[in-house]
Amino acid sequence: MAEALIQFPLTNPVLIFAVILFIILLAPAVLHRLKIPDLIGLIIAGALIGPNGLGIMLRDSSIELFGTVGLLYIMFIAGLEIDMADLRKNYGKTLTFGLYTFLIPMILGTVTGVYCLGFSWPTSVLLASMYASHTLITYPIVSKYGITKNRAVSIAIGGTVITCILSLLVLAVVVGMSTGEIGKAFWVKLGVSSAVFIGAVMILFPMLGRWFFKRYEDSVGQYIFVLALVFLASFMAEAAGLEAIIGAFLAGLALNQLIPNTSALMNRIDFVGNAIFIPFFLIGVGMLVDVRTFMNGWSTLIVAVVMCVMATLTKFLAAWLTEKSFRLKRDEGRLIFGLSNAQAAATLAAVLIGYKVILGTDAAGEPIRLLNEDVLNGTIIMILVTCTIASFVTQRAAQNIVIAEMDGETFGGGEDDDERILIPLSNAENVSELITLGAAIKSQRNKARMIAVSIIKSDNTDPTASKKSEMLLEKAVKVAAATDQHIGTVLRYDLNIVNGIRNVAKENKITDIVLGLRTEKYISNEFLGKLAEEVLAKCATTTIAYRPMQPISTVKRFVVVIPGDAEKEVGFPYWLISLWNMGKNLGMKFVFYGHPHVLGILQMVNSKHAIDAAFKEFTDWNNFLEVANGIQENDALALVMSRPDFPSYSRHMEYVPTYINKYFSTINCLLIFPLQLGVGDDATTFHSISMINRVEGMDGLVKVLRGLFKKNK
Repeated sequence: MAEALIQFPLTNPVLIFAVILFIILLAPAVLHRLKIPDLIGLIIAGALIGPNGLGIMLRDSSIELFGTVGLLYIMFIAGLEIDMADLRKNYGKTLTFGLYTFLIPMILGTVTGVYCLGFSWPTSVLLASMYASHTLITYPIVSKYGITKNRAVSIAIGGTVITCILSLLVLAVVVGMSTGEIGKAFWVKLGVSSAVFIGAVMILFPMLGRWFFKRYEDSVGQYIFVLALVFLASFMAEAAGLEAIIGAFLAGLALNQLIPNTSALMNRIDFVGNAIFIPFFLIGVGMLVDVRTFMNGWSTLIVAVVMCVMATLTKFLAAWLTEKSFRLKRDEGRLIFGLSNAQAAATLAAVLIGYKVILGTDAAGEPIRLLNEDVLNGTIIMILVTCTIASFVTQRAAQNIVIAEMDGETFGGGEDDDERILIPLSNAENVSELITLGAAIKSQRNKARMIAVSIIKSDNTDPTASKKSEMLLEKAVKVAAATDQHIGTVLRYDLNIVNGIRNVAKENKITDIVLGLRTEKYISNEFLGKLAEEVLAKCATTTIAYRPMQPISTVKRFVVVIPGDAEKEVGFPYWLISLWNMGKNLGMKFVFYGHPHVLGILQMVNSKHAIDAAFKEFTDWNNFLEVANGIQENDALALVMSRPDFPSYSRHMEYVPTYINKYFSTINCLLIFPLQLGVGDDATTFHSISMINRVEGMDGLVKVLRGLFKKNK
């Protein structure tokens, strides 16, 4: 029986899957000791077990299926994690790099194809288009190091889409000319089908996704729904005459705002892709490698060497010119090169299509192909070489960027400057949303912490009180774990709830408190509730009172209303950082209403640390209808509040419950109370005094803002 099951190449599906899983587990770990990137370990493993290596298994339909899923996954995650605000800010750089990385390979590749390899012009142009296209095969390295928001990554991803579209267009034109199918009808069909496809994905997918996520909270159902949309978009791209990877990338862009980086769904997407699908794709690429092609003669070797040199050199020139044109840092230029050098998906598709096109026959009756066997074999070697170079360069550049960002934390850096977010829990219904908000407002640094607390009154005689509190804390831990976040828990007995929150905040040096409010659509003038008011009276730290009416990921925009003189409060930089973190982590648009002076500061910050933001002048709280009229469906409201006798306090803040009842009863609301000295009897406990003292007039405020944003970059 054992002999029947174990036959080479393997045919038993159970054994094949087991072997693949062990390779995914062991290959990166073994080669990691030699400082070889994980991606290369999987490609080498695929070459060893493949039909051109030890022949342990074939590159059959199952490997191709999972490999295709892995490739689409890479492009989908790239679109999903891209910083849309940064992409808009750097669209000029993105377009420039896209043209560099397309035109340089096209020009130099065509010339070398004609004059060095002796190919025809159509063959040389098609060969050059293979150099121009590339695959984001090293993107998982960038994701692992947590620098997906870096501008160099946005530039590289945007340039990838541009050059792939242009390269695939060249492929279609060259093949069409070679087969006599190019005509007016071809261009009309391609243009119309592409426009319909792009419009359907970018307009309908967000609408459909928002509708689904608001009504279905099942984690498995949400994941399957997203995966179905990705493959639907990929199929629609092929039907439109484009490549499937373009559809997967556009699906990621369309769902970008609906799946925040800090969400549980994003964590599941990353986990499944990195654990199964992407490794399958890399192993499948390795199975294409055939070292024996070097033994087929000098012609194959020469073609392979020229292809490897041209693919690497032209991509390096494009990245170098981009770096010099926009004065990027050296490691950012290297990162662009590393992300754009790897050849795989589009290149492989082009060579296979070109190999199938027969132009005629020679004197011996052998078919004359648009791309011959030398190019086919050379492409396989080029894929291995470029993927290897790209992996090493990307890993080195990513490491240097992370180290530079850590060294750049010039403000503070001590224990007192670390973020500590306290989330008091009392209602099981809003635990998930409170944890999600806590994860959204914190910077993605290792030192940023969340702490969930449940308070039991010391005179409470309910025997189940302790069990209920433990269940709340357990739910908080599960919700945080689903988003790959760590959360500490505190179960505390105290004289009363407010005292408990205050003491936990003091003992843990809390920087932010996130309170949950009731979700009734109509609320009384006691909207904040006695608990919230007492907490605000005794705790100086930045406090956010949150009333969730729908999942925060389905919110399109946050409308933020800022009172006059808000910039004069010592807590101004801290709540501003929290909002900016939300903009980065959730990817949604922010519309700021405020006095021209404070809007000027916000615009200064946005010019350096871009989020998707708009700024509108608003100075008369008597005319709150102006804000209400600007509210759209699926918006959320954030009101920056203050306490009596502080610079930004206004008597109109007493009417906030009335405003919310009248205009905003069905949407998410955040009430933000800044850190303010003189509140409670230990106001300075919760923040570093040295940090607060740096806010000295406008110059000091701007200095602190710059330092904080650099630290939280």
